[in-house]
Amino acid sequence: MFDTFKNRLEITGILTTITALRISAGRSTEPIGSDLPVIKDALGRPFIPGSSFKGALRSRLESFLRGIDAKFAANPAIESEWSITSDAMTKLKENYKNDAALTEAILKQTDLVSHLFGSPWVASKFQVRDLTVKEETWFGQYQERDGVAIDRDTETAAEGKLYDYQVVPAGTSFEFRAVVENAEKWELGLLMVGIHQFETEQIPLGGGRSRGLGVVKLDIQEMQWFDTQNDPKRLLNYLKKLVNDDKTAYEDVKPPKPHKQEWTQALIDYLTRELSHPKITFE
Repeated sequence: MFDTFKNRLEITGILTTITALRISAGRSTEPIGSDLPVIKDALGRPFIPGSSFKGALRSRLESFLRGIDAKFAANPAIESEWSITSDAMTKLKENYKNDAALTEAILKQTDLVSHLFGSPWVASKFQVRDLTVKEETWFGQYQERDGVAIDRDTETAAEGKLYDYQVVPAGTSFEFRAVVENAEKWELGLLMVGIHQFETEQIPLGGGRSRGLGVVKLDIQEMQWFDTQNDPKRLLNYLKKLVNDDKTAYEDVKPPKPHKQEWTQALIDYLTRELSHPKITFE
């Protein structure tokens, strides 16, 4: 079925490294330089791939939902553990010839995380741009650190296993922007739970996390929300304001606005209902 625009949430903020950050670009082939450089843009500046942020957020939400019920979050890395495998999708298509009925059946069987983050059979509603560095917080330099593999028998440095790696210094800030479209209220509640984890420094990014690297803090600066409320005139007015760069096209979501509480409560209510309704499966 073709998508119909229903709502849009734009989130902007600043992500700051509390400890040094390492998102690897792979092993270097340069004869001089770090063995393990960090990922950089074309101008040599550090950035955080949107996929890294989104992946860390998804993983944390999956762990929360599995703690409630394993059916709420599938394993995206292993097809046999998907909520809808390729074979199951084939059977769904055989059972539902009508496009609308097939879409409804697919969504009923899709795990909750994939509703928001996407899967091979459902498009993602949540998009995160690459996080670009704020120039005033980065001084054009990386830190170089040494690493070494330990021989487990002698408990000393293994011969020939010394290496060095780059990190982005603590205190470096990055621009954050994400967009969610056509989300249900419970899906927005799930996103608010995940965003709060980044706001409270609970989700590390990148490699070396067991060494204390990758602790970050997200400060949300603005959340802009628009809901058509199934009103064509409301949507037309929104489009007119967008074209004219009128900021009132969106509703600014800030306390004491009730949106976060409303969305989070919608998530709790949805999970409660789902716990009492087993999913239909096609063996």
